[in-house]
Amino acid sequence: MIKNTTQKVKRGYLKSDFEIFHLKDKKDIKFQFHYHNFNKIVIFISGNVTYLIEGKSYKLKPWDILLVNSNDIHKAIIDSNETYERIIMWLNSDFLVRYNHNCNLLSCFELASKQRFNLLRLEGTWLADVKKILFQIEDTFKNKELGYNVLRISYFLQFIVYINRLFLKQKNISESNDIKYDKSMDNILDYINKNLSKNLSVDALSSKFYVSKYYLMHKFKEQTGYTLHNYILQKRLIMANLLISNGENASDACTKSGFGDYSNFVRAFKKMFGLSPKKYYKS
Repeated sequence: MIKNTTQKVKRGYLKSDFEIFHLKDKKDIKFQFHYHNFNKIVIFISGNVTYLIEGKSYKLKPWDILLVNSNDIHKAIIDSNETYERIIMWLNSDFLVRYNHNCNLLSCFELASKQRFNLLRLEGTWLADVKKILFQIEDTFKNKELGYNVLRISYFLQFIVYINRLFLKQKNISESNDIKYDKSMDNILDYINKNLSKNLSVDALSSKFYVSKYYLMHKFKEQTGYTLHNYILQKRLIMANLLISNGENASDACTKSGFGDYSNFVRAFKKMFGLSPKKYYKS
């Protein structure tokens, strides 16, 4: 059986190439918006669930697949009257890159990020093929004969290849009634995420997108669950964390991620990550 676990793992740390969890519960759980520093795949099996990812709302159907990029802010809204069953996959990008032989196994995630669209909806033989591979992966948790781990990696890579092919050829379903978002907010979110080092004040954004400050703040909170200030702050901190993890010093990371005041940056960074930027860099 694919590893079963409790809700606590949803904010855990990925310490291996990939992790797979098969979860099934019927509880009154209120998930908070959160993010991971690794890519995630959600395979929805049953329940009454709406998934919110970066301002878009996806009403899920059985065997829908969601591609959640690292640092995407997201949460699930579940109906506790129905059993919620899903398979969750956590992926280390470096692991997939090692198998990029004349291909890019991260294409599906990159396209999802570029298009700001995370849903893969399967039908017919495509769905049957995906189920078959998932059952093969699951079998490696039940049957641990010689080479089971090699088979698990092989089946997992087959699944990733298949998901890439299907996502790249998927017809446009972004206008489905199961997908809800505000076009103006989607454009603003896209701009924010591409321009974190620039002036993203309420005045600057309302002027650029020709909306009132009140409408911008109200609609943004409605669509994302975050105030505009807190969303930008969290995204800048995530960016700074990534820069420092890649070798940037704290001062440069502060500037490149859009913080105008170093002392405010240090306080916010320590509050979110538990260490000052300099100590985080040394660690």
